[in-house]
Amino acid sequence: MPTNVIMPQLGESVVEGTVNRWLHQVGDTVREYEPLLEVSTDKVDTEVPAPAEGTLLEVYVQEGQTVKAGVLLAVIGKPGEVPSGGQSSGGASHATHAPQPVMETTVAATTSAHTNGGKAESSDHMRISPVVARMAAEHQLDLTQIKGTGTGGRVTKKDVEAYLQNPTSAPTTDLPPWEQPGSGDLFKPTGEFKPQAKPAAVASPPADPVPSAPPRAIPAEPIPQGVPGELVTLSNMRRAIADHMVRSKLQTSPHVTTVFEIDMGAVMAHREAHKAEFAKSSVNLTLTAYFLAAMVDACRAVPMINSQWTDDGIYLHRIVNIGMAVAIDDGLIVPVIKNAGEYNLMGLARQANDLANRARNKQLKPDDIQGGTITITNHGVSGSLFATPIINQPQAAIFGVGIIEKRVKVINDAIAIRPCCYASLTFDHRIADGATGDGWMMTLKERLENWA
Repeated sequence: MPTNVIMPQLGESVVEGTVNRWLHQVGDTVREYEPLLEVSTDKVDTEVPAPAEGTLLEVYVQEGQTVKAGVLLAVIGKPGEVPSGGQSSGGASHATHAPQPVMETTVAATTSAHTNGGKAESSDHMRISPVVARMAAEHQLDLTQIKGTGTGGRVTKKDVEAYLQNPTSAPTTDLPPWEQPGSGDLFKPTGEFKPQAKPAAVASPPADPVPSAPPRAIPAEPIPQGVPGELVTLSNMRRAIADHMVRSKLQTSPHVTTVFEIDMGAVMAHREAHKAEFAKSSVNLTLTAYFLAAMVDACRAVPMINSQWTDDGIYLHRIVNIGMAVAIDDGLIVPVIKNAGEYNLMGLARQANDLANRARNKQLKPDDIQGGTITITNHGVSGSLFATPIINQPQAAIFGVGIIEKRVKVINDAIAIRPCCYASLTFDHRIADGATGDGWMMTLKERLENWA
Protein backbone atom coordinates (compact mmCIF):
# COMPACT_ATOMS: atom_id res chain seq x y z
CA MET A 1 0.00 0.00 0.00
CA PRO A 2 1.42 3.42 -0.94
CA THR A 3 2.70 5.68 1.83
CA ASN A 4 1.88 9.40 1.84
CA VAL A 5 4.63 11.96 2.40
CA ILE A 6 3.13 15.05 3.99
CA MET A 7 4.40 18.47 4.97
CA PRO A 8 5.35 17.85 8.62
CA GLN A 9 4.55 20.11 11.54
CA LEU A 10 8.10 21.30 12.19
CA GLY A 11 7.41 23.27 15.35
CA GLU A 12 4.76 24.72 17.60
CA SER A 13 4.48 28.04 15.78
CA VAL A 14 5.29 26.82 12.26
CA VAL A 15 2.18 26.26 10.16
CA GLU A 16 3.66 26.15 6.66
CA GLY A 17 6.87 25.38 4.82
CA THR A 18 8.53 25.81 1.44
CA VAL A 19 9.89 22.88 -0.54
CA ASN A 20 13.48 23.94 -1.17
CA ARG A 21 14.78 20.90 -3.00
CA TRP A 22 13.77 17.34 -3.75
CA LEU A 23 16.70 15.04 -3.04
CA HIS A 24 15.12 12.25 -5.13
CA GLN A 25 13.15 12.25 -8.36
CA VAL A 26 10.04 10.29 -9.37
CA GLY A 27 11.08 6.70 -10.02
CA ASP A 28 14.01 6.75 -7.59
CA THR A 29 14.29 4.10 -4.92
CA VAL A 30 14.43 5.53 -1.40
CA ARG A 31 15.22 3.93 1.95
CA GLU A 32 13.21 4.54 5.10
CA TYR A 33 14.51 7.54 7.09
CA GLU A 34 16.76 8.56 4.18
CA PRO A 35 16.57 12.36 3.52
CA LEU A 36 13.88 12.83 0.87
CA LEU A 37 13.57 16.61 0.52
CA GLU A 38 14.65 19.89 2.08
CA VAL A 39 11.97 22.11 3.61
CA SER A 40 12.46 25.76 4.49
CA THR A 41 10.48 27.81 7.00
CA ASP A 42 11.03 31.39 8.06
CA LYS A 43 13.15 30.00 10.90
CA VAL A 44 15.21 27.07 9.68
CA ASP A 45 15.99 24.76 6.76
CA THR A 46 15.69 21.06 7.51
CA GLU A 47 15.69 17.71 5.77
CA VAL A 48 12.53 15.58 5.79
CA PRO A 49 13.17 11.83 5.92
CA ALA A 50 11.28 9.27 3.88
CA PRO A 51 8.55 7.68 6.02
CA ALA A 52 8.90 4.33 4.25
CA GLU A 53 11.08 2.35 1.87
CA GLY A 54 10.09 2.06 -1.77
CA THR A 55 9.88 3.99 -5.02
CA LEU A 56 8.97 7.67 -5.23
CA LEU A 57 5.76 7.36 -7.28
CA GLU A 58 4.44 10.92 -7.33
CA VAL A 59 5.57 14.43 -6.39
CA TYR A 60 2.69 16.86 -5.95
CA VAL A 61 4.46 19.96 -4.59
CA GLN A 62 7.28 21.34 -6.67
CA GLU A 63 10.43 23.12 -5.54
CA GLY A 64 9.75 26.70 -4.46
CA GLN A 65 6.11 26.09 -3.53
CA THR A 66 4.88 26.96 -0.02
CA VAL A 67 2.15 24.80 1.53
CA LYS A 68 0.59 24.30 4.94
CA ALA A 69 1.45 21.56 7.42
CA GLY A 70 -0.50 18.40 6.61
CA VAL A 71 -0.48 18.92 2.83
CA LEU A 72 0.34 15.86 0.69
CA LEU A 73 3.81 16.28 -0.83
CA ALA A 74 4.46 12.94 -2.49
CA VAL A 75 3.68 9.21 -2.48
CA ILE A 76 6.07 6.30 -1.95
CA GLY A 77 5.15 2.73 -2.94
CA LYS A 78 6.14 -0.27 -4.99
CA PRO A 79 7.36 0.21 -8.58
CA GLY A 80 4.39 0.61 -10.92
CA GLU A 81 1.92 0.87 -8.06
CA VAL A 82 -0.89 3.40 -8.55
CA PRO A 83 -1.30 5.89 -5.70
CA SER A 84 -4.45 5.21 -3.71
CA GLY A 85 -7.50 6.73 -5.33
CA GLY A 86 -5.55 8.36 -8.16
CA GLN A 87 -3.80 7.73 -11.43
CA SER A 88 -0.20 6.94 -12.15
CA SER A 89 2.35 9.64 -12.88
CA GLY A 90 1.08 12.00 -15.52
CA GLY A 91 -2.60 11.25 -14.79
CA ALA A 92 -5.17 13.97 -14.77
CA SER A 93 -6.65 13.51 -11.36
CA HIS A 94 -5.78 12.58 -7.81
CA ALA A 95 -8.14 11.77 -4.99
CA THR A 96 -8.10 13.70 -1.77
CA HIS A 97 -5.78 12.06 0.75
CA ALA A 98 -6.08 12.22 4.52
CA PRO A 99 -2.46 12.93 5.39
CA GLN A 100 -0.96 11.32 8.45
CA PRO A 101 1.47 13.36 10.50
CA VAL A 102 5.08 12.26 10.69
CA MET A 103 6.08 14.69 13.39
CA GLU A 104 4.37 16.81 16.03
CA THR A 105 0.95 17.96 14.87
CA THR A 106 0.07 20.81 17.18
CA VAL A 107 -0.09 24.14 15.40
CA ALA A 108 0.33 27.08 17.73
CA ALA A 109 -1.11 30.39 16.61
CA THR A 110 -1.06 33.93 17.86
CA THR A 111 -4.06 36.18 18.31
CA SER A 112 -3.87 39.42 16.42
CA ALA A 113 -5.88 42.45 17.46
CA HIS A 114 -7.15 44.77 14.75
CA THR A 115 -8.43 48.26 15.01
CA ASN A 116 -11.98 48.94 13.85
CA GLY A 117 -13.40 52.33 14.49
CA GLY A 118 -10.99 52.94 17.37
CA LYS A 119 -11.76 49.58 19.05
CA ALA A 120 -9.37 46.67 19.25
CA GLU A 121 -11.05 43.38 18.56
CA SER A 122 -9.76 39.84 18.23
CA SER A 123 -11.46 36.62 17.23
CA ASP A 124 -10.62 32.99 16.64
CA HIS A 125 -10.52 33.30 12.88
CA MET A 126 -7.81 35.95 13.13
CA ARG A 127 -5.23 33.59 14.60
CA ILE A 128 -2.18 33.92 12.39
CA SER A 129 1.29 32.48 12.02
CA PRO A 130 4.46 34.48 12.75
CA VAL A 131 5.13 34.66 8.99
CA VAL A 132 1.75 36.29 8.35
CA ALA A 133 2.20 38.62 11.33
CA ARG A 134 5.54 39.79 9.98
CA MET A 135 4.15 40.33 6.48
CA ALA A 136 1.20 42.27 7.87
CA ALA A 137 3.51 44.49 9.90
CA GLU A 138 5.88 45.10 6.98
CA HIS A 139 3.11 46.06 4.55
CA GLN A 140 0.81 47.69 7.15
CA LEU A 141 -2.08 45.42 6.25
CA ASP A 142 -5.44 45.10 7.97
CA LEU A 143 -5.90 41.34 8.01
CA THR A 144 -9.64 41.72 8.55
CA GLN A 145 -9.81 42.84 4.91
CA ILE A 146 -8.22 39.63 3.64
CA LYS A 147 -10.31 36.51 3.17
CA GLY A 148 -8.58 33.55 4.80
CA THR A 149 -8.51 30.09 3.25
CA GLY A 150 -6.93 28.34 6.22
CA THR A 151 -8.60 26.27 8.90
CA GLY A 152 -11.53 28.18 10.38
CA GLY A 153 -10.96 31.06 7.95
CA ARG A 154 -7.41 31.72 9.18
CA VAL A 155 -5.36 34.04 6.96
CA THR A 156 -2.34 32.21 5.52
CA LYS A 157 0.86 33.38 3.87
CA LYS A 158 -0.57 32.47 0.47
CA ASP A 159 -3.64 34.62 1.17
CA VAL A 160 -1.45 37.62 2.00
CA GLU A 161 0.71 37.12 -1.09
CA ALA A 162 -2.40 36.93 -3.27
CA TYR A 163 -3.79 40.09 -1.68
CA LEU A 164 -0.53 41.98 -2.23
CA GLN A 165 -0.51 41.02 -5.91
CA ASN A 166 -4.14 42.05 -6.40
CA PRO A 167 -5.79 43.75 -3.38
CA THR A 168 -9.20 43.80 -5.09
CA SER A 169 -9.35 40.07 -5.78
CA ALA A 170 -10.38 37.40 -3.32
CA PRO A 171 -8.13 34.34 -2.90
CA THR A 172 -9.29 31.18 -4.52
CA THR A 173 -10.36 28.22 -2.43
CA ASP A 174 -10.58 25.92 -5.44
CA LEU A 175 -7.37 24.03 -4.69
CA PRO A 176 -6.25 20.66 -6.04
CA PRO A 177 -6.32 17.79 -3.52
CA TRP A 178 -2.59 17.87 -2.80
CA GLU A 179 -2.88 21.59 -1.89
CA GLN A 180 -5.66 20.94 0.63
CA PRO A 181 -4.43 20.67 4.23
CA GLY A 182 -5.43 17.79 6.44
CA SER A 183 -8.55 18.26 8.49
CA GLY A 184 -9.54 17.10 11.94
CA ASP A 185 -8.17 17.71 15.41
CA LEU A 186 -4.61 16.82 14.42
CA PHE A 187 -4.31 19.91 12.26
CA LYS A 188 -6.34 22.40 14.28
CA PRO A 189 -4.54 25.47 15.63
CA THR A 190 -4.15 25.15 19.36
CA GLY A 191 -6.42 28.16 19.82
CA GLU A 192 -9.38 26.06 18.59
CA PHE A 193 -9.11 23.69 21.53
CA LYS A 194 -10.51 24.51 24.91
CA PRO A 195 -7.68 26.22 26.83
CA GLN A 196 -6.48 24.61 30.02
CA ALA A 197 -6.82 26.64 33.18
CA LYS A 198 -3.55 27.76 34.70
CA PRO A 199 -2.82 28.48 38.35
CA ALA A 200 -3.14 32.17 39.06
CA ALA A 201 0.23 32.23 40.81
CA VAL A 202 2.16 31.16 37.71
CA ALA A 203 3.20 34.04 35.51
CA SER A 204 3.20 33.50 31.77
CA PRO A 205 5.95 35.07 29.69
CA PRO A 206 4.68 37.83 27.43
CA ALA A 207 4.32 37.22 23.74
CA ASP A 208 6.61 39.04 21.36
CA PRO A 209 4.26 41.77 20.18
CA VAL A 210 3.83 42.58 16.52
CA PRO A 211 4.13 46.33 15.92
CA SER A 212 0.88 47.74 14.58
CA ALA A 213 2.49 50.34 12.35
CA PRO A 214 6.27 50.00 12.10
CA PRO A 215 8.25 52.50 10.07
CA ARG A 216 8.48 51.50 6.44
CA ALA A 217 11.81 50.12 5.29
CA ILE A 218 13.94 52.46 3.20
CA PRO A 219 13.89 51.21 -0.40
CA ALA A 220 17.15 49.68 -1.60
CA GLU A 221 19.23 51.65 -4.05
CA PRO A 222 18.80 50.57 -7.69
CA ILE A 223 21.54 48.50 -9.30
CA PRO A 224 23.91 50.91 -11.09
CA GLN A 225 23.81 50.76 -14.86
CA GLY A 226 26.88 49.57 -16.71
CA VAL A 227 28.45 47.85 -13.70
CA PRO A 228 29.07 44.12 -14.39
CA GLY A 229 27.85 41.66 -11.79
CA GLU A 230 25.17 39.16 -10.96
CA LEU A 231 22.13 39.10 -8.69
CA VAL A 232 22.21 36.53 -5.90
CA THR A 233 18.64 35.54 -5.02
CA LEU A 234 17.79 35.90 -1.34
CA SER A 235 17.16 32.64 0.46
CA ASN A 236 14.38 32.45 3.02
CA MET A 237 17.02 32.35 5.77
CA ARG A 238 18.94 35.39 4.49
CA ARG A 239 15.73 37.40 4.13
CA ALA A 240 14.61 36.41 7.64
CA ILE A 241 18.01 37.39 9.07
CA ALA A 242 17.87 40.75 7.30
CA ASP A 243 14.34 41.50 8.52
CA HIS A 244 15.19 40.47 12.08
CA MET A 245 18.37 42.55 12.25
CA VAL A 246 16.69 45.69 10.88
CA ARG A 247 13.81 45.30 13.30
CA SER A 248 16.13 44.73 16.26
CA LYS A 249 18.62 47.55 15.63
CA LEU A 250 16.51 50.24 13.96
CA GLN A 251 12.95 49.68 15.17
CA THR A 252 13.06 47.99 18.56
CA SER A 253 15.85 48.52 21.08
CA PRO A 254 18.65 51.05 21.62
CA HIS A 255 21.89 49.08 21.61
CA VAL A 256 24.90 49.74 23.83
CA THR A 257 28.06 47.61 24.05
CA THR A 258 30.62 47.14 26.81
CA VAL A 259 33.96 45.36 26.19
CA PHE A 260 36.15 43.51 28.73
CA GLU A 261 39.49 41.75 28.34
CA ILE A 262 39.54 38.28 29.91
CA ASP A 263 42.59 36.25 30.92
CA MET A 264 41.82 32.72 29.76
CA GLY A 265 44.86 31.09 31.39
CA ALA A 266 42.91 29.18 34.06
CA VAL A 267 40.36 27.94 31.53
CA MET A 268 43.03 26.83 29.06
CA ALA A 269 44.86 24.90 31.79
CA HIS A 270 41.63 23.21 32.93
CA ARG A 271 40.71 22.26 29.39
CA GLU A 272 44.14 20.81 28.68
CA ALA A 273 43.91 18.69 31.83
CA HIS A 274 40.39 17.36 31.15
CA LYS A 275 39.79 17.19 27.38
CA ALA A 276 41.05 13.58 27.19
CA GLU A 277 38.69 12.61 29.99
CA PHE A 278 35.78 14.23 28.15
CA ALA A 279 36.79 12.54 24.90
CA LYS A 280 36.33 9.13 26.57
CA SER A 281 32.67 10.07 26.93
CA SER A 282 32.57 11.14 23.24
CA VAL A 283 32.38 14.81 24.22
CA ASN A 284 34.57 17.45 22.56
CA LEU A 285 35.49 19.91 25.31
CA THR A 286 35.50 23.25 23.52
CA LEU A 287 36.00 26.67 25.06
CA THR A 288 32.36 27.43 24.27
CA ALA A 289 31.28 25.21 27.16
CA TYR A 290 33.24 27.38 29.62
CA PHE A 291 31.65 30.56 28.30
CA LEU A 292 28.21 28.98 28.55
CA ALA A 293 28.78 28.02 32.19
CA ALA A 294 30.06 31.51 33.01
CA MET A 295 27.02 33.06 31.30
CA VAL A 296 24.71 31.03 33.54
CA ASP A 297 26.51 32.32 36.63
CA ALA A 298 26.37 35.90 35.37
CA CYS A 299 22.64 35.66 34.59
CA ARG A 300 21.97 34.37 38.09
CA ALA A 301 23.98 37.20 39.64
CA VAL A 302 22.52 39.93 37.38
CA PRO A 303 19.10 38.64 36.24
CA MET A 304 18.19 41.93 34.56
CA ILE A 305 20.35 40.92 31.59
CA ASN A 306 18.38 37.67 31.26
CA SER A 307 15.08 39.43 30.58
CA GLN A 308 12.96 41.07 27.92
CA TRP A 309 11.18 44.35 27.49
CA THR A 310 7.37 44.58 27.46
CA ASP A 311 5.04 47.55 27.46
CA ASP A 312 3.91 46.58 30.96
CA GLY A 313 7.39 46.19 32.41
CA ILE A 314 10.58 44.14 32.30
CA TYR A 315 10.00 40.39 32.35
CA LEU A 316 12.72 38.55 34.28
CA HIS A 317 13.17 34.99 33.06
CA ARG A 318 13.45 32.34 35.76
CA ILE A 319 15.55 30.02 33.62
CA VAL A 320 18.53 30.61 31.33
CA ASN A 321 18.05 29.47 27.73
CA ILE A 322 21.22 30.29 25.84
CA GLY A 323 21.10 30.76 22.08
CA MET A 324 24.34 29.73 20.41
CA ALA A 325 25.06 31.39 17.05
CA VAL A 326 26.32 28.85 14.49
CA ALA A 327 27.64 29.85 11.07
CA ILE A 328 26.35 27.68 8.21
CA ASP A 329 26.55 27.94 4.44
CA ASP A 330 23.30 29.90 4.11
CA GLY A 331 24.01 32.37 6.91
CA LEU A 332 23.72 32.23 10.68
CA ILE A 333 21.39 30.18 12.85
CA VAL A 334 20.91 30.25 16.62
CA PRO A 335 19.92 26.93 18.24
CA VAL A 336 19.05 27.18 21.92
CA ILE A 337 20.36 25.25 24.92
CA LYS A 338 17.23 25.05 27.10
CA ASN A 339 17.62 25.26 30.88
CA ALA A 340 21.39 25.72 30.59
CA GLY A 341 21.64 26.10 34.37
CA GLU A 342 20.76 22.43 34.85
CA TYR A 343 23.94 21.20 33.11
CA ASN A 344 27.47 20.82 34.40
CA LEU A 345 30.47 21.51 32.15
CA MET A 346 30.26 18.14 30.41
CA GLY A 347 26.52 18.53 29.86
CA LEU A 348 26.98 21.99 28.35
CA ALA A 349 29.78 20.72 26.09
CA ARG A 350 27.60 17.83 24.92
CA GLN A 351 24.65 20.13 24.22
CA ALA A 352 26.85 22.59 22.32
CA ASN A 353 28.38 19.80 20.21
CA ASP A 354 24.99 18.32 19.38
CA LEU A 355 23.32 21.59 18.38
CA ALA A 356 26.29 22.78 16.31
CA ASN A 357 26.52 19.46 14.44
CA ARG A 358 22.78 19.32 13.75
CA ALA A 359 22.79 22.95 12.60
CA ARG A 360 25.55 22.30 10.07
CA ASN A 361 23.85 19.12 8.86
CA LYS A 362 20.42 20.78 8.49
CA GLN A 363 18.88 18.55 11.14
CA LEU A 364 17.50 21.25 13.43
CA LYS A 365 13.79 21.64 14.04
CA PRO A 366 12.21 25.09 14.44
CA ASP A 367 11.63 24.37 18.13
CA ASP A 368 15.42 24.03 18.52
CA ILE A 369 15.87 27.72 17.78
CA GLN A 370 13.03 29.10 19.88
CA GLY A 371 12.80 30.20 23.50
CA GLY A 372 16.24 31.76 23.93
CA THR A 373 16.66 34.31 26.72
CA ILE A 374 20.23 35.41 25.90
CA THR A 375 22.66 34.64 23.06
CA ILE A 376 26.38 33.96 22.61
CA THR A 377 28.26 34.51 19.35
CA ASN A 378 31.88 33.36 19.06
CA HIS A 379 33.09 35.60 16.26
CA GLY A 380 36.69 34.99 17.30
CA VAL A 381 36.74 31.69 15.39
CA SER A 382 37.16 33.73 12.21
CA GLY A 383 39.91 35.95 13.67
CA SER A 384 37.84 38.88 14.92
CA LEU A 385 39.23 40.73 17.95
CA PHE A 386 35.88 42.10 19.15
CA ALA A 387 32.53 43.04 17.69
CA THR A 388 29.24 44.74 18.50
CA PRO A 389 26.62 42.06 17.68
CA ILE A 390 22.94 42.89 17.18
CA ILE A 391 20.52 41.68 19.86
CA ASN A 392 18.41 38.66 18.98
CA GLN A 393 14.91 39.94 19.78
CA PRO A 394 13.05 39.77 22.09
CA GLN A 395 16.09 39.12 24.27
CA ALA A 396 17.83 41.84 26.26
CA ALA A 397 21.46 41.04 25.41
CA ILE A 398 23.97 39.18 23.27
CA PHE A 399 27.44 38.14 24.44
CA GLY A 400 30.33 38.15 21.95
CA VAL A 401 33.72 36.42 22.20
CA GLY A 402 36.77 37.48 20.20
CA ILE A 403 39.85 35.49 19.24
CA ILE A 404 41.99 34.12 22.07
CA GLU A 405 45.64 35.04 21.59
CA LYS A 406 48.75 35.49 23.71
CA ARG A 407 49.29 39.05 24.94
CA VAL A 408 51.79 40.83 27.10
CA LYS A 409 50.27 41.69 30.48
CA VAL A 410 51.55 43.36 33.63
CA ILE A 411 50.72 41.13 36.62
CA ASN A 412 51.90 42.13 40.10
CA ASP A 413 54.31 44.62 38.52
CA ALA A 414 55.86 41.87 36.41
CA ILE A 415 55.57 41.33 32.68
CA ALA A 416 53.78 38.10 31.73
CA ILE A 417 52.47 36.49 28.58
CA ARG A 418 48.87 35.36 28.97
CA PRO A 419 46.18 33.93 26.64
CA CYS A 420 43.52 36.66 26.49
CA CYS A 421 40.41 37.60 24.57
CA TYR A 422 38.13 40.58 24.26
CA ALA A 423 34.55 39.83 25.19
CA SER A 424 31.60 42.13 24.62
CA LEU A 425 28.07 42.44 25.91
CA THR A 426 25.57 44.29 23.75
CA PHE A 427 22.41 45.00 25.71
CA ASP A 428 19.10 46.84 25.49
CA HIS A 429 19.59 50.25 27.08
CA ARG A 430 15.88 50.44 27.89
CA ILE A 431 16.35 47.52 30.26
CA ALA A 432 19.82 48.03 31.71
CA ASP A 433 22.33 50.80 32.21
CA GLY A 434 26.10 50.63 31.98
CA ALA A 435 26.61 49.60 35.60
CA THR A 436 24.24 46.65 35.18
CA GLY A 437 25.90 45.47 31.98
CA ASP A 438 29.37 45.87 33.51
CA GLY A 439 28.26 43.95 36.60
CA TRP A 440 27.16 41.03 34.43
CA MET A 441 30.47 41.09 32.55
CA MET A 442 32.53 41.35 35.76
CA THR A 443 30.80 38.24 37.16
CA LEU A 444 31.57 36.34 33.97
CA LYS A 445 35.17 37.59 33.88
CA GLU A 446 35.86 36.57 37.48
CA ARG A 447 34.33 33.13 36.89
CA LEU A 448 36.55 32.45 33.89
CA GLU A 449 39.74 33.92 35.29
CA ASN A 450 39.41 31.90 38.50
CA TRP A 451 38.25 28.61 36.98
CA ALA A 452 39.17 25.61 39.09
